[in-house]
Amino acid sequence: MRSALALSLLALLALSPPTTALAKKHAHSGAAAAQGVRHAPKAKPSKAYGHRADAMQLATELAQRHSLNPTWVKAQLAQAQYQPSVARLMMPPPAGVAKNWAAYRARFIEPDRVRAGAAFWAAHEAWLDAAERRWGVPAELVIGIIGVETFYGRVTGNYRVLDALATLSLDFPKGRSDRSEFFRSELGEFLKLAQAQNLPTNEVKGSYAGAIGLGQFMPGSINRYAVDFDGDGRVDMGGIQSGAAADVIGSIANYLAEHGWQRGMPSHFEVKPPSSSADRAALLQPDILPSFTSAQMADRGAVLDGQGLSHAGLLALVALQNGEAAPSHIAGTQNFYAVTRYNHSAYYALAVIELGRAVAAAR
Repeated sequence: MRSALALSLLALLALSPPTTALAKKHAHSGAAAAQGVRHAPKAKPSKAYGHRADAMQLATELAQRHSLNPTWVKAQLAQAQYQPSVARLMMPPPAGVAKNWAAYRARFIEPDRVRAGAAFWAAHEAWLDAAERRWGVPAELVIGIIGVETFYGRVTGNYRVLDALATLSLDFPKGRSDRSEFFRSELGEFLKLAQAQNLPTNEVKGSYAGAIGLGQFMPGSINRYAVDFDGDGRVDMGGIQSGAAADVIGSIANYLAEHGWQRGMPSHFEVKPPSSSADRAALLQPDILPSFTSAQMADRGAVLDGQGLSHAGLLALVALQNGEAAPSHIAGTQNFYAVTRYNHSAYYALAVIELGRAVAAAR
């Protein structure tokens, strides 16, 4: 990611199916391995950041920003190691790799993942039902996010989060838009989280982008949106402590609700786009942001299919490329947009929705 989670990171990686997360505006590991081989920067030898003045200066800044003990922060960051593979994985896909919704979909809506999702649902049905009652987020959507992000806990990441975030804070790879400031913020959030929950910073594992646990929340998303859903006095996102699912389920639902999920509203409708290229371009211009009423879309020549359109609110005409084949289109609602807050990708959001539906149908 979820993104999020779910923050949870997936728009740092321009979509070459897939990336996400925590994404999301930032990449989450379960959906982060894009098709094709990524070009890596020249590898640097692994080294400790404790010997670098810029790392110690960053420690001072983060301690001040988050009201942490500067000596403690410096000691934590001194343990961090530069990880060449983190920098390599953060690089964009090779130029010319076409987006392909059909290929992306096939990676996630497949028998093994559907079976794992059904088993996860059966094991945690009570928490999924409780989250749906409280936040209005369907159980199948939470199931879809966990399945895309981490294959229901099979792939949560093996990088020390401290190393990943330090690498991307202090040695963000050249050749793509610099997001080091974002990762510096997340490194501070991670240290804040570690101190609040008494976590050993050198033991917490996650994705190459620093996303943690079953829902691949970035540390900042954990601090802002994670909930103690089972009431045991701690927030356990899975991968930090015991891996309990209750807090993950509740936190994903809370994240989506905080990002605009509307109880009872469909995520999207089937649509035939306008035949006129000018009308089609006008409807596609806002991308995934809902901007048109169903009547306005119809006036432009879009043919919408589905019940409940009169209560759907604003819609977005969303195009998903299929390589050299014709693109697929949907009309996304505010709820579709809310899912893209976990990972800023229509491909990701539709994969989450369709995986959840497939798991629900298989139960």
